[in-house]
Amino acid sequence: MTDDLNLPARALAALIRERQVSPVEVVQAALDRIDAMRHLNAFITVTAQAALAAARQAEQAVLRGEPLGPLHGVPWSAKDLILTAGVRTTMGSAIYEDFVPKKDAVAVARTKAAGGILIGKTTTPEFGAKQSTDAPLFGRTLNPHDPSVTCGASSGGAAVAVAAGLGALALGTDGGGSIRIPAACCGISGLKGTLGTVAYLQPADRFAAHSYVGPMARDIADLRLFHSVLQGFDRQDPWGQAGLLHREHTALAGLDTGRGLDAVRGLRVAYLPSAGNPVDPQVRAATDAVAVRLQDAGAVVQTVSLDFVAFERYFLILLESLTAARVLPHLEAYRARLDPALVALVERGRQHSAIDLHRAQAARTRCFELLQDVFAHHDVLLSPTVSAPPLPIAVDPNGPIEIAGKPAGTIRGAWYPYTYAMNLSGHPALSMPCGQTAGGLPIGLQLAGPWYSDERLLDLASLLEDELRSNM
Repeated sequence: MTDDLNLPARALAALIRERQVSPVEVVQAALDRIDAMRHLNAFITVTAQAALAAARQAEQAVLRGEPLGPLHGVPWSAKDLILTAGVRTTMGSAIYEDFVPKKDAVAVARTKAAGGILIGKTTTPEFGAKQSTDAPLFGRTLNPHDPSVTCGASSGGAAVAVAAGLGALALGTDGGGSIRIPAACCGISGLKGTLGTVAYLQPADRFAAHSYVGPMARDIADLRLFHSVLQGFDRQDPWGQAGLLHREHTALAGLDTGRGLDAVRGLRVAYLPSAGNPVDPQVRAATDAVAVRLQDAGAVVQTVSLDFVAFERYFLILLESLTAARVLPHLEAYRARLDPALVALVERGRQHSAIDLHRAQAARTRCFELLQDVFAHHDVLLSPTVSAPPLPIAVDPNGPIEIAGKPAGTIRGAWYPYTYAMNLSGHPALSMPCGQTAGGLPIGLQLAGPWYSDERLLDLASLLEDELRSNM
């Protein structure tokens, strides 16, 4: 049964449907593995009793021959920023240490409706507001590839759970790269869909939302399966309303994946090795190799120059203002129990004016326009996910970083300008593994595209995954 946990979610679901394995055995094996790997610290809350009860019900449904969902009996986890009915949702913070929501988030409800069994809530820095997964409430989460480097954030626990086989699927959130960054650091895949494609109703201001909820998996086929479960219209999501109207009138063609990499012939690829930031030579070599392989297969590849680092200050205004609005009412009561990095962020956020905020929103529009210009002439934007391999685990989230041993600037602008630009603009973006460093650390590749090209990105990622595996 332990070996079955290493199977893709789709294969595990098939075995359950065919009565070759029991959902109860699968869930118990996942819980046992979580217990055996407690040192990774991927979970804040493990829902053992509820998961086993759900597994027994799932087993009975199989035996009765009832219609089964695509994830029937498959264990999965949810980041602890996402609301789960009857299961505490801490936001990674002592402020919400005992908070138990009464209602599931839309994505949680859809995963349960597809038959998935929630096994726990994964670790996140407080309110997802920094680039390393640690907080006073739960401690530090470790990268299963190397405990001396970060697992990424803020969906760090989710990425570790998937990478370590503590469930085949995880639900994350992404406010500036928080699905894609830990996916890159842990050697898995993650998707931030087009704004509104997966309903996320928790942001207080949904019209100005730049945070997303999305799937994380070990391979692209599972990522596609999970995304298909999560996506869809919700009447309370204003961006979902816009997407529904768009999809009624426009369809972006996918790729014929049955043709193999020949399907990319004529695909117009913009390659962005740097977004105005230094890039580690090993990361550059790995992403260069993908661009060359696409070109050799017949894609039209053009290297482009885009300065996403210039948007860092505006992204920070949005992040700091939003976090300050959430935390300030609780700051004095909980200050001693909060991460000092969070307190510093909140203090910066309270200094921003309404004028600052409107200027940041205007910059968000400029970022959208910049990318729209790219996609007027290209079908996909190819780049590193992050500009360097996983950083040292104790890196200062408010300080400068080094890339390839040289000072590179602040962590957001230097390490992940590729990711937060897509949060500002609403375009879909996917991270997948594209190689390893000489020391065995994962390297991530980002694919981004026009609005509503989510399926085409998954098609291209699937083709590249096959190609990369065949050459390993």
